[in-house]
Amino acid sequence: MRNTSIEIGPLAGTLFEPDGEPVAALVVHPATATPAGFYTGFASFLAENRIAVVVYDYRGTGRSGSPRDHREVGMRDWIEQDVPAVTAWAAGRFPGLPQLAVGHSIGGHALALGHGGPGLTAFALVASHVASIGAIPDRAERLRVRLVLSVLGPALGAVVGHVPARRLGLGEDIPVAAVRQWARWGGLADYLFDDPAMRAAERAAAVTGPVLVIGLSDDPWATPPQVDKLAARLVNAAVERRTHTPAEAGVPRIGHHGFMRRTARDTLWPELLTWLQKQIANAAR
Repeated sequence: MRNTSIEIGPLAGTLFEPDGEPVAALVVHPATATPAGFYTGFASFLAENRIAVVVYDYRGTGRSGSPRDHREVGMRDWIEQDVPAVTAWAAGRFPGLPQLAVGHSIGGHALALGHGGPGLTAFALVASHVASIGAIPDRAERLRVRLVLSVLGPALGAVVGHVPARRLGLGEDIPVAAVRQWARWGGLADYLFDDPAMRAAERAAAVTGPVLVIGLSDDPWATPPQVDKLAARLVNAAVERRTHTPAEAGVPRIGHHGFMRRTARDTLWPELLTWLQKQIANAAR
């Protein structure tokens, strides 16, 4: 396996390639405030199984520029511009191969709205949900998220030019506009589906083909009911729905990010790999 740093316009990422010829290409679209490096173990695992993988950072995060320099870049820009750009790059780099994707949290929102491109063979959503803050079941966590997104984040962003999400317990630092959009969408009962500018219901209904929707039973944000709400929007896709528990993973806790941690390598990742391999085989027929 070999790793190569890549640049796709303003976006920085890494390409993981198997030692032999790949049987498919896959893009990992990250969660908010989650750097590309977090997915290294997962990408390596897939590359060891003959799938070429691209991981990357959205603009204003990780290696794709500072959040201060990209303060006007919002979540909609990530969804409608960054995700399609990386998808197109992968398709051009590996023409003729099945094109796959895994979207984590907001990365899954982009795929569910069809921004992964019409040429996708199949994709999987991990911990992607209708992310209404009001649906967070734990009251203390619900209040904390509202405080950070609606008050502390924007206030600090106005002072320092970006949102220090790391200090606020929300991952890596991100642009101010992204947090403002997150807060606005999160305040709506159906998240971005209640934003007319996104045409989310229409776009989700246009998605066809195989989709695997993965939820985690102990995710404090993407609870199984909210994951189901997103899956239900994919009315014309062939959706498979799975919920994993910590017991299945052999860990005390999975949460919102645990599926992508190396602790899931021997328990949860093989099941997703088997599903991806099935889609690759079907595409070859």
